[in-house]
Amino acid sequence: MMHKRAVLFDFDLTLADSTLGAVDCVNYALEVMALPRAAPKAIRAAVGFSLPAMLTRLTGLTDPVLAQLFSLSFVERAELRMAELTFVFPEVAPTLDRLKAADIKIGIVSTKFRYRIETILARERLLDAFDIIVGGEDVRKHKPDPENLVKALGQLGVRAADSLYIGDHPVDAEAAAAAQIPFAAVLTGAAVRSDFEPWPASLFLGSLRDLAPQRWL
Repeated sequence: MMHKRAVLFDFDLTLADSTLGAVDCVNYALEVMALPRAAPKAIRAAVGFSLPAMLTRLTGLTDPVLAQLFSLSFVERAELRMAELTFVFPEVAPTLDRLKAADIKIGIVSTKFRYRIETILARERLLDAFDIIVGGEDVRKHKPDPENLVKALGQLGVRAADSLYIGDHPVDAEAAAAAQIPFAAVLTGAAVRSDFEPWPASLFLGSLRDLAPQRWL
């Protein structure tokens, strides 16, 4: 009897380019805090981390009160701007079609809020393609903790060995390793191949166009 199989995706810079939205929301939050604006390149490299971790990476600040202010300000701005400034990559729809044709379950595991992901996917008419979405509001611990990956596989009823997690950032690779899920790095974010050296990657993809189910089954 064949086991069920699944491909889980990160969202930001894996399925969609959220650079404009992230830059807008981060710099809004920094301005609220009377801090200097951050460079777009630095913000792009920090996408994928939790908001407190993003603040630390951009400013060095670790104070939990400041982290809360940054997070609240970011979310306030994101409610207004993030969805309209996030664009799904054109290769996503045909990639999902290939996976569906191979009878593979499809999910998203992201630090981004699930409801915001759903809004973007609904706009692109892609929401129904996903069997599960686990977002930032669905777990207590964020990547690199594996809680969200373990939760997604549990709800899908798929073994870690029969799944693949695809992400653009080393934090995705670290989470996959912790969950013992095979990992594929897609180089559509700020990271380069050498950034993934501390964690095993089953595949390196220039973009999702390079994903063929038979390559990892």
